Amino acid sequence: MTRRRAAITAVLLALVAAGGTPAQAQNVAQLARVRGGGACPGCNLFQADLTGLERSGLNLAGARLRQAELSLAVLNRANLARADLRDVNAYGAVFGGANFSGANLTNAGFVGAYLEGANFSGTTLTGANFSGAEMATARGLSQALLDPACGDAATRLPAGLHIPTC
Repeated sequence: MTRRRAAITAVLLALVAAGGTPAQAQNVAQLARVRGGGACPGCNLFQADLTGLERSGLNLAGARLRQAELSLAVLNRANLARADLRDVNAYGAVFGGANFSGANLTNAGFVGAYLEGANFSGTTLTGANFSGAEMATARGLSQALLDPACGDAATRLPAGLHIPTC
């Protein structure tokens, strides 16, 4: 047991020396609150499995949802402003009228997602995949925001905008 502790301590010290810290798992109480439909701005939902969650108007502003599973979730009018949505998987999810303003969607997967009326003002979309996504009435989109993202011929965008092919 002493060797094991020493090995763990060595790994943690190496992480700290390199400027990193171990990943923090989601907060179980906060996850339960969200699943129950409660507002949870600023929550830590890192790698949370929210597959199929159906909650309209959910407030997750500033929440950490990095690497979360949101496939087939229905989160119409959700407030995800300034949220960390890096590397999320939101395959087939519904975010009608959701607020993503200022959120980080780097490398997020919104394949086949419904994003009509969603607000993307000031978002980071680098590497985000919107293949087959419906976002023709999305707000706050610009060509500069879409250029580092990708989609396909089935991606529906506001008039005059296009997205690089994945």
